[in-house]
Amino acid sequence: MNDDSDVDGRLARVRERIVRACGKAGRDPAGVTLVAVSKFHPPEAVAALRARGQRIFGESYVQEALPKMEALADAGIQWHFIGRLQKNKAKFAVGRFALIHTVDSAELARTLQNRALAANLIQPVLIQVNVDDEPQKAGVAASLAPELAEAVVGMANLDLQGLMVLPRALDDPQAARPAFAALRALRDELATRLGRTLPVLSMGMSGDLEPAVEEGATHVRIGTDLFGPRHA
Repeated sequence: MNDDSDVDGRLARVRERIVRACGKAGRDPAGVTLVAVSKFHPPEAVAALRARGQRIFGESYVQEALPKMEALADAGIQWHFIGRLQKNKAKFAVGRFALIHTVDSAELARTLQNRALAANLIQPVLIQVNVDDEPQKAGVAASLAPELAEAVVGMANLDLQGLMVLPRALDDPQAARPAFAALRALRDELATRLGRTLPVLSMGMSGDLEPAVEEGATHVRIGTDLFGPRHA
């Protein structure tokens, strides 16, 4: 971030994109939560956005997030974990992140459950679904998501709030729409099967925010369009 006008302009443009997409879909913009993806950006950049009213920030690496949390402990920030979570890092994530977006196995869920139980707290989580069945990508296969969801719901110290997807990287933002629609349909199916609401759909990034919102995203994860390019 170079100056105050950069910060103001970027945040205003992203918020306006959300408003326009909600208008097209007949949705209330209040139903879309902006998660500012702050990985690889310093605490000063986070503080600049926080000063302008952005409260929720997403991190992908526990070892990077913890010092940032400490530096900004008095800023009133709500932190979300949006990266691949290794089981050996789970003990540091439980209770520190308001929402963990990336549970993709029963083993990871059990690790989180055990840590949450030991800490006497309830940890909100999402299940990450690999809708496109990309072998190199994290996330549970859509066909196995019901089994995992039932397992997570059965863990007393985890609160399953919904689903997350990271769609296939494509040049055309609209090409991600089928993945977003598939996640929404799967969420609705699981909610019926489990007999509970699953209000959160975490989907959409800088390049495909609009189709994600139009397909029902409740949380969009925006990095570059808020922080600008990272500098080495």
